[in-house]
Amino acid sequence: MTKGRLEAFSDGVLAIIITIMVLELRIPEGYTFQALRPMAFKFLSYIFSFLYVGIYWNNHHHLFQAVEHVNGKVLWANLHLLFWLSILPFATSWMGENDFAENPVALYGFILLMCALAFNILQKLCLDLEGKDSVIAKALKSTLKEKVSAAIYISGIVLSFYFPVAAVIMYYLVALLWTIPDLRIEKNLEQ
Repeated sequence: MTKGRLEAFSDGVLAIIITIMVLELRIPEGYTFQALRPMAFKFLSYIFSFLYVGIYWNNHHHLFQAVEHVNGKVLWANLHLLFWLSILPFATSWMGENDFAENPVALYGFILLMCALAFNILQKLCLDLEGKDSVIAKALKSTLKEKVSAAIYISGIVLSFYFPVAAVIMYYLVALLWTIPDLRIEKNLEQ
């Protein structure tokens, strides 16, 4: 199977996810900057989630630059990733509406963890399909970044019940870790 439809569908779903998140930002009553103050947590939640969706879009793009073909397992793994990403707008809104309260922050972290696990499953299935001598196999020899991210998510979920703002900061640190371009695949494509 070719990968074009999978990429196009994924791009469309990710665009819809971003659209849903931005539509949750309601115009405040009033015209002063003070009127924006009650929206601070909602806006921060939106920024974090927009950043995460952008990171997944970027990494998904890089992954499928290195993949030649897809099969049914890869299609289902991709849907699994899109499922978790599609729940992100709900968690984003809930977390922002409740000023980074414990339970919404824990759920947000859980969804981020599940997105990460789903992407790792997708990578693994692509690797299995492409083979151990493929570009993707050479690029993904080290998974340190993925392991560190998962550990921080789990720590953040636990911490969210005691210090939810600290947990959000931890989630943001993971996002910063991934905004540094993951050039493993790109470097191997150039060789």
